[in-house]
Amino acid sequence: MKIAIAADHAGYPLKSILAADLMASGHEVHDLGTHAPTPSVDYPDIATLACEAVRSGNVDRAIILCGSGVGVTVAANKFPGIRAGLCHDHYSAHQGVEHDDMNVLCMGARILGQEPAREIAAAFVSALFTAEERHARRLEKVNAIEAKYTKR
Repeated sequence: MKIAIAADHAGYPLKSILAADLMASGHEVHDLGTHAPTPSVDYPDIATLACEAVRSGNVDRAIILCGSGVGVTVAANKFPGIRAGLCHDHYSAHQGVEHDDMNVLCMGARILGQEPAREIAAAFVSALFTAEERHARRLEKVNAIEAKYTKR
């Protein structure tokens, strides 16, 4: 799977660990930065890079990190076609993909320890959308909401 990974300054240390894990698991990782813990980087800029990579089809999914995970989640969900979820547990990471077709995982590097973050990222990339009737129906409703409020 092609996966973009991006982080602001707060997420930088964890991003490097997750990127290495993903590559070791055979994924093609696109590291979109930041590439150092300083200077400070604004989370909307990082979210934009990751979401544009998903929207363009250059990657299948993305993982975005900031201090709490909240900022990148808010920013990511402004992009049409992006279904970003803030996950701080294994269950939400795979269930978000299986039931909601989540394509962007957001995490808080100041909230999570290294090992839970690694497990969450692995659950996210290994999960598949089930496309069960109830999940597909709900996703269609989400897409209809997006279409209603997206200016064309």
